[in-house]
Amino acid sequence: MQSHRLPTLEDVARVAGVSRATVSRVINGIRNVDPQLHEQVWTAVDQTGYVPNKLARSLVTRRTGTVALVVSDSETHDDDPFMSRFFSDPYFGRVVGGLMSVLRPAGVQLALQMVGADGHKRLVGDLRNGQADGAVVLSLPARDPLPRLLAEAGIPAVLIGRPAEPVRVSYVDLDNSAGAELAAARLADRGCRRPALITGPAEVPASADRISGFRRAMARHGHAWVPSAAGNFTQESGSTAMRALLAAHPETDGVFVANDLMALGALLVLRDAGRRVPDDVAVVGFDDSSAALAARPALTTVRHPLEDMSAEAARLLLAGIDDPSARVTSVIYEPTLVPRHSA
Repeated sequence: MQSHRLPTLEDVARVAGVSRATVSRVINGIRNVDPQLHEQVWTAVDQTGYVPNKLARSLVTRRTGTVALVVSDSETHDDDPFMSRFFSDPYFGRVVGGLMSVLRPAGVQLALQMVGADGHKRLVGDLRNGQADGAVVLSLPARDPLPRLLAEAGIPAVLIGRPAEPVRVSYVDLDNSAGAELAAARLADRGCRRPALITGPAEVPASADRISGFRRAMARHGHAWVPSAAGNFTQESGSTAMRALLAAHPETDGVFVANDLMALGALLVLRDAGRRVPDDVAVVGFDDSSAALAARPALTTVRHPLEDMSAEAARLLLAGIDDPSARVTSVIYEPTLVPRHSA
């Protein structure tokens, strides 16, 4: 009678054409392995059906093979609306895609953690107790204690976006001010004489940089004052802000909108108001997300390379996990303008 034994490391090594030691190094997350051999080993794992013993592996390496994507907010969000926003907002999906492009080949799992104001200390405690090896943090509130708590606890962490206050944590970010200047130049080149601005929350660093960059660039084009209305990066808030601008400033002939989802809402309001885009009102968004292509007309926008930034955040985090003494660093990406039909 044929026995159905479980596949072993030796089976994986034989199929991969490498030594047992190489298989062990790859499965245990030791990352100084040739990428081609790394791929061969994980392909052989799939082919043989080998299941690594995570408990035994963690006892040897003191690692879980998991990192957390932490979405930190100022409120508690156990409700469905926030979850729906997370899974429907192109921003979050692009972040996950960028992280997985690095973590998957490294054999590292990604765990999603959403924490509100009452969960920051509990999260830090969970991470210190080995729930994950480190965290990539999306910090939504303007003043978030979580980055400081992570730094003080010595937990490997990388932020996507510049923190609002100085803290000893690595981060990746976009030159948001330069991106807003690109948007201003586009509206100026189109001859817009009555430009306006739809902002995100002014207390959020990225949003503040986009506001200051746009106003500074418009001042160079002779616009000492630009009317604005605030949104919160959702499509609905973009619609509300656009209605407010049209009511107060019906002569508006160009709008910079601080993200593509709000721009979608603005475009719908302009259409309902009988304003042709771009003939009557030119519109420039920010992000170059799937929303920009879904817009009608297709949205001229500032490219926010979230996938690349998230991939770099994952690389920085893995390096910090491997070497806790690694230098805290920042990586700043340059924006580009993606011209389409709305401006």
